[in-house]
Amino acid sequence: MHELAIAESVIGAVTDKVGDGPVTVVRLEIGKLSGVVVDSLRFCFDVVAAGTGLERATLDIDEPAGRAYCRDCGDEFALEDPIMLCPCGSANLDVLSGRQLRILSVEVA
Repeated sequence: MHELAIAESVIGAVTDKVGDGPVTVVRLEIGKLSGVVVDSLRFCFDVVAAGTGLERATLDIDEPAGRAYCRDCGDEFALEDPIMLCPCGSANLDVLSGRQLRILSVEVA
């Protein structure tokens, strides 16, 4: 359950930048290939944020699909899940995006 560590890191990064004041929204971008279970992260965020300035913050999460390039057929395509196969059947891929996990913005009261 690495989502707990991720929630702690997000809250630590936000409080390092904005202090202990009330935060209303935290926007994250978590690629679908990141391996993060978004529902678990939401639960962990609520648990870890209790008693902090982020206690009532909304967690707004964008989940962009991944993209990959097939070294065998030369196609570039979207990946919606971690099963990485080209439509041609090849697993000889370069993952171009979808593994990101970043804080996009924070709104404070």
